[in-house]
Amino acid sequence: MMTNVNKTLFIPLYGKAFVSRKHIILDDPTAEKIWDAEAFPIKGKSKSKWLSYNMAMRARIFDDWTERMLKDDPDALVLHIGCGLDSRCKRVHAPYKNWYDCDFPDVISARQKYYEETDNYHMITLNAAEPEAVKKLPDSAEVIVVFEGISMYLTESELHGFFAALQEKYEKIHVLMDVYTVFGANASKYKNPINDVGVTKVYGIDDMDGLLDGLNIRVLSEHSLTPARLVDELGGIERSVFKLLFTGKTYRKIYRLYELGNS
Repeated sequence: MMTNVNKTLFIPLYGKAFVSRKHIILDDPTAEKIWDAEAFPIKGKSKSKWLSYNMAMRARIFDDWTERMLKDDPDALVLHIGCGLDSRCKRVHAPYKNWYDCDFPDVISARQKYYEETDNYHMITLNAAEPEAVKKLPDSAEVIVVFEGISMYLTESELHGFFAALQEKYEKIHVLMDVYTVFGANASKYKNPINDVGVTKVYGIDDMDGLLDGLNIRVLSEHSLTPARLVDELGGIERSVFKLLFTGKTYRKIYRLYELGNS
């Protein structure tokens, strides 16, 4: 049985299915299929169309980034940490040598109903809060780490331990991760859709340099979570309202997206 934290995977799943059916931002027939099959009783803010647009944009940004990383080095190992029921392994079209979707045992069990392993695609259980688990991951000279929608469930100490383990394991590291700010984490007690599935505790990060202190991993750049090219796929009044709510300075005070690496 899934924990409340693991049930949060249904929120982005719903959003991706909702947007995919509108034929904008994200093409995700697998999300549509799984959402229909699971019939999870999502409610409240979790069903907001604005949140769905956000979830789809975030997924598309991570997809495009992963695609770029793989085109630069198709031999790199891809680790999707906290994969949930996401179909990124299908949405990314660049060829890959090894892709590992990682999550808790109950999530992987649910995932195995919809995905099949191949010679280069695998599903494994992994808790990012346990550095020893990282040491057991496959070897590779280069790793691409998709860290979407998970940092807010880990303390700074746990995140530091995860990155330290990555650094010890892999020579060249690429990471894309979204984070709440401390303000955003505090505000989420009152307005976060994850409250609808029983999650009330999340963590925020204001000092990324402090988080990575002592490591050779650093922040390479910050990306927009609502880039104009994707916002423009919305129509008319929805585009105007979305720009007002999610593309200004206030949004960045709540939620950020960072690219990390050691090169």
